[in-house]
Amino acid sequence: MAKPRGVIEAPKKGSWNQGRWMLLLIIGICAAPVIASYFTYYVVKPRGGSTNYGALVDPQRPIPASLQVTDEHGQQVPLTSLEGHWLMVVVNKSDCDDACATKLYLSRQIRLTQGAERDRVQTVWLRTDNAPVPAKVLDAYADTRMLVADPAALAAWLPAESGTQDTDHIYLVDPNGNLMMRFPKDPDPSKIKRDLAKLLKINTGLGTGS
Repeated sequence: MAKPRGVIEAPKKGSWNQGRWMLLLIIGICAAPVIASYFTYYVVKPRGGSTNYGALVDPQRPIPASLQVTDEHGQQVPLTSLEGHWLMVVVNKSDCDDACATKLYLSRQIRLTQGAERDRVQTVWLRTDNAPVPAKVLDAYADTRMLVADPAALAAWLPAESGTQDTDHIYLVDPNGNLMMRFPKDPDPSKIKRDLAKLLKINTGLGTGS
Protein backbone atom coordinates (compact mmCIF):
# COMPACT_ATOMS: atom_id res chain seq x y z
CA MET A 1 0.00 0.00 0.00
CA ALA A 2 1.36 3.47 -0.92
CA LYS A 3 2.41 5.69 1.98
CA PRO A 4 0.43 8.96 2.42
CA ARG A 5 2.19 12.02 1.08
CA GLY A 6 3.83 14.37 3.62
CA VAL A 7 4.49 11.61 6.15
CA ILE A 8 8.15 11.47 7.27
CA GLU A 9 9.34 8.04 8.19
CA ALA A 10 11.19 7.60 11.47
CA PRO A 11 14.77 6.49 10.92
CA LYS A 12 15.26 2.79 11.15
CA LYS A 13 16.91 1.57 14.33
CA GLY A 14 19.82 0.07 12.45
CA SER A 15 20.69 3.31 10.64
CA TRP A 16 20.52 5.28 13.92
CA ASN A 17 22.95 2.89 15.61
CA GLN A 18 25.27 3.03 12.61
CA GLY A 19 25.36 6.83 12.74
CA ARG A 20 26.06 6.83 16.47
CA TRP A 21 28.94 4.41 16.09
CA MET A 22 30.37 6.49 13.23
CA LEU A 23 30.31 9.61 15.45
CA LEU A 24 32.06 7.76 18.26
CA LEU A 25 34.67 6.49 15.79
CA ILE A 26 35.42 10.03 14.58
CA ILE A 27 35.77 11.29 18.18
CA GLY A 28 38.08 8.37 18.98
CA ILE A 29 40.30 9.10 15.96
CA CYS A 30 40.62 12.77 16.95
CA ALA A 31 41.45 11.96 20.58
CA ALA A 32 43.80 9.08 19.79
CA PRO A 33 47.11 11.06 19.69
CA VAL A 34 46.56 12.59 23.14
CA ILE A 35 45.37 9.31 24.63
CA ALA A 36 48.31 7.41 23.14
CA SER A 37 50.85 9.93 24.45
CA TYR A 38 49.36 9.85 27.94
CA PHE A 39 49.22 6.05 27.92
CA THR A 40 52.84 5.79 26.79
CA TYR A 41 54.23 8.08 29.50
CA TYR A 42 51.99 7.22 32.43
CA VAL A 43 50.89 3.61 31.93
CA VAL A 44 53.21 1.66 29.64
CA LYS A 45 56.37 3.39 30.90
CA PRO A 46 58.47 1.93 28.06
CA ARG A 47 62.02 0.74 28.53
CA GLY A 48 64.75 -0.39 26.18
CA GLY A 49 63.48 1.11 22.93
CA SER A 50 61.76 4.03 24.65
CA THR A 51 62.05 7.56 23.35
CA ASN A 52 62.44 9.20 26.76
CA TYR A 53 65.93 9.97 28.06
CA GLY A 54 65.15 10.10 31.78
CA ALA A 55 64.34 6.94 33.72
CA LEU A 56 60.64 6.80 34.50
CA VAL A 57 59.95 6.16 38.18
CA ASP A 58 57.70 3.12 38.50
CA PRO A 59 55.51 3.30 40.43
CA GLN A 60 55.29 7.07 40.72
CA ARG A 61 56.12 8.40 44.16
CA PRO A 62 54.02 11.30 45.40
CA ILE A 63 55.70 13.92 47.55
CA PRO A 64 55.33 12.54 51.10
CA ALA A 65 52.76 14.59 52.98
CA SER A 66 55.06 14.48 56.00
CA LEU A 67 58.08 15.89 54.13
CA GLN A 68 58.65 19.34 55.61
CA VAL A 69 61.12 21.86 54.24
CA THR A 70 62.43 25.12 55.62
CA ASP A 71 61.91 27.98 53.19
CA GLU A 72 63.96 31.10 52.52
CA HIS A 73 62.27 32.87 55.45
CA GLY A 74 63.08 30.15 57.97
CA GLN A 75 59.49 28.87 58.01
CA GLN A 76 58.63 25.18 57.87
CA VAL A 77 56.21 24.30 55.07
CA PRO A 78 55.21 21.00 53.43
CA LEU A 79 57.00 20.31 50.16
CA THR A 80 53.57 19.59 48.70
CA SER A 81 53.02 23.38 48.73
CA LEU A 82 55.01 23.48 45.47
CA GLU A 83 52.47 21.32 43.63
CA GLY A 84 50.96 22.91 40.54
CA HIS A 85 54.27 23.29 38.67
CA TRP A 86 56.68 20.89 37.05
CA LEU A 87 59.59 20.73 39.50
CA MET A 88 63.20 20.16 38.46
CA VAL A 89 64.76 19.02 41.73
CA VAL A 90 68.44 19.02 42.72
CA VAL A 91 69.72 17.70 46.07
CA ASN A 92 73.00 18.86 47.60
CA LYS A 93 74.70 20.33 50.65
CA SER A 94 74.56 24.08 51.07
CA ASP A 95 78.22 24.64 50.22
CA CYS A 96 77.37 23.64 46.60
CA ASP A 97 80.46 22.12 44.99
CA ASP A 98 81.16 22.12 41.25
CA ALA A 99 78.83 19.18 40.59
CA CYS A 100 76.03 20.97 42.45
CA ALA A 101 76.62 24.22 40.55
CA THR A 102 76.52 22.32 37.27
CA LYS A 103 73.15 20.74 38.08
CA LEU A 104 71.72 24.10 39.14
CA TYR A 105 73.00 25.69 35.93
CA LEU A 106 71.59 22.94 33.72
CA SER A 107 68.22 23.04 35.47
CA ARG A 108 67.95 26.80 35.04
CA GLN A 109 69.01 26.74 31.38
CA ILE A 110 66.70 23.85 30.50
CA ARG A 111 63.81 25.72 32.09
CA LEU A 112 64.62 28.90 30.14
CA THR A 113 64.77 27.02 26.84
CA GLN A 114 61.09 26.12 27.22
CA GLY A 115 60.22 29.65 26.07
CA ALA A 116 56.63 30.60 26.77
CA GLU A 117 56.18 27.41 28.79
CA ARG A 118 58.99 28.16 31.26
CA ASP A 119 56.66 29.65 33.87
CA ARG A 120 55.09 26.21 34.28
CA VAL A 121 58.46 24.90 35.52
CA GLN A 122 60.09 25.63 38.88
CA THR A 123 63.72 24.79 39.68
CA VAL A 124 64.18 23.55 43.26
CA TRP A 125 67.36 22.99 45.25
CA LEU A 126 66.74 20.79 48.29
CA ARG A 127 69.62 21.50 50.64
CA THR A 128 70.59 18.76 53.08
CA ASP A 129 71.92 21.13 55.77
CA ASN A 130 71.28 24.60 57.07
CA ALA A 131 74.75 26.05 56.40
CA PRO A 132 75.05 29.38 54.55
CA VAL A 133 74.83 29.28 50.75
CA PRO A 134 77.77 30.96 48.95
CA ALA A 135 76.85 34.49 47.87
CA LYS A 136 77.79 33.82 44.23
CA VAL A 137 75.34 30.91 44.14
CA LEU A 138 72.56 32.97 45.72
CA ASP A 139 73.08 35.71 43.14
CA ALA A 140 73.34 33.38 40.15
CA TYR A 141 70.26 31.32 40.98
CA ALA A 142 67.87 33.81 42.53
CA ASP A 143 64.95 32.22 40.64
CA THR A 144 65.63 28.77 42.15
CA ARG A 145 63.76 27.76 45.31
CA MET A 146 66.42 26.94 47.90
CA LEU A 147 64.84 24.83 50.62
CA VAL A 148 66.30 22.82 53.50
CA ALA A 149 65.08 19.24 53.96
CA ASP A 150 66.02 16.21 56.02
CA PRO A 151 68.54 14.16 53.96
CA ALA A 152 67.20 10.82 55.23
CA ALA A 153 63.65 11.75 54.18
CA LEU A 154 64.89 12.81 50.76
CA ALA A 155 66.87 9.60 50.26
CA ALA A 156 63.74 7.59 51.13
CA TRP A 157 61.69 9.48 48.54
CA LEU A 158 64.20 9.96 45.71
CA PRO A 159 65.50 6.71 44.20
CA ALA A 160 69.10 6.78 42.96
CA GLU A 161 70.58 4.79 40.12
CA SER A 162 72.77 1.84 41.12
CA GLY A 163 76.20 3.10 42.19
CA THR A 164 75.00 6.67 42.68
CA GLN A 165 73.13 8.72 45.28
CA ASP A 166 70.34 11.28 45.10
CA THR A 167 72.87 14.15 44.96
CA ASP A 168 74.05 12.86 41.57
CA HIS A 169 70.74 13.33 39.78
CA ILE A 170 68.21 15.86 38.54
CA TYR A 171 64.66 14.72 39.29
CA LEU A 172 61.38 15.73 37.67
CA VAL A 173 58.13 16.00 39.63
CA ASP A 174 54.82 16.49 37.83
CA PRO A 175 52.23 19.19 38.75
CA ASN A 176 50.29 16.66 40.84
CA GLY A 177 53.32 16.14 43.08
CA ASN A 178 54.34 12.76 41.64
CA LEU A 179 58.02 12.00 41.23
CA MET A 180 58.03 10.67 37.68
CA MET A 181 61.52 10.88 36.16
CA ARG A 182 65.19 10.69 37.15
CA PHE A 183 67.96 11.93 34.88
CA PRO A 184 71.38 10.24 34.94
CA LYS A 185 74.57 11.50 36.50
CA ASP A 186 76.41 13.92 34.17
CA PRO A 187 73.35 14.22 31.92
CA ASP A 188 72.97 15.44 28.35
CA PRO A 189 71.02 18.72 28.74
CA SER A 190 69.62 18.63 25.20
CA LYS A 191 67.96 15.30 25.95
CA ILE A 192 66.50 16.57 29.25
CA LYS A 193 65.16 19.56 27.32
CA ARG A 194 63.50 17.23 24.81
CA ASP A 195 61.85 15.13 27.54
CA LEU A 196 60.56 18.18 29.38
CA ALA A 197 59.25 19.86 26.21
CA LYS A 198 57.38 16.69 25.28
CA LEU A 199 55.82 16.39 28.73
CA LEU A 200 54.76 20.04 28.77
CA LYS A 201 53.11 19.57 25.38
CA ILE A 202 51.29 16.41 26.47
CA ASN A 203 50.22 18.06 29.73
CA THR A 204 48.71 20.98 27.82
CA GLY A 205 46.95 18.62 25.43
CA LEU A 206 45.33 16.83 28.34
CA GLY A 207 43.91 20.14 29.54
CA THR A 208 45.49 20.20 32.99
CA GLY A 209 46.78 23.71 32.39
CA SER A 210 49.55 23.57 34.98
